[in-house]
Amino acid sequence: MVIDADAITRELQEPGQPVLEAMIQRFGEEILLPDGHLDRQAVADLVFSDEQCLRDLNAIVHPAVGAEIAQRMQEAAGTDRVVVLDVPLLVESGRSDMRGLLVVDVDPEVAVDRLVRFRGVREDDARARIARQASREQRLAAADFVIDNSGTEAELDAQVELAWEWIRSLGDGSA
Repeated sequence: MVIDADAITRELQEPGQPVLEAMIQRFGEEILLPDGHLDRQAVADLVFSDEQCLRDLNAIVHPAVGAEIAQRMQEAAGTDRVVVLDVPLLVESGRSDMRGLLVVDVDPEVAVDRLVRFRGVREDDARARIARQASREQRLAAADFVIDNSGTEAELDAQVELAWEWIRSLGDGSA
């Protein structure tokens, strides 16, 4: 079972959801697209140029996402399911209640290029986002297992297989 913090965030920011309503109260309706959905670029433009706006956004979004993650983890408790938390800011959160921490690593310049090419993020925005995250060195220091995502897709697939073996070993006590 994968619990994806970004997907949860998007769910909680849908029209009519309390998180989006709180964001509108704080930042105004200019953060909305004409159809009432969140304009993520408008939010990024606000929060990555103003520290207080970023703190306010985090105060609205992070507790709600954390509560939803906790609920989903509780639903998996007592089962034999492997639960993978896909949390981009996990190192920054200080969370330490996991069996292991897997980090997918790539050179920050490659990350910027991929954000621009594949997700349509402006380069300046991509760099601002990365600058506010834990450094590559901090993530690697916290990692129990590292996947290097700088190679080919085939190389990545092979590393994912090794990662899955490592994850399974956590459950049987051999790691």
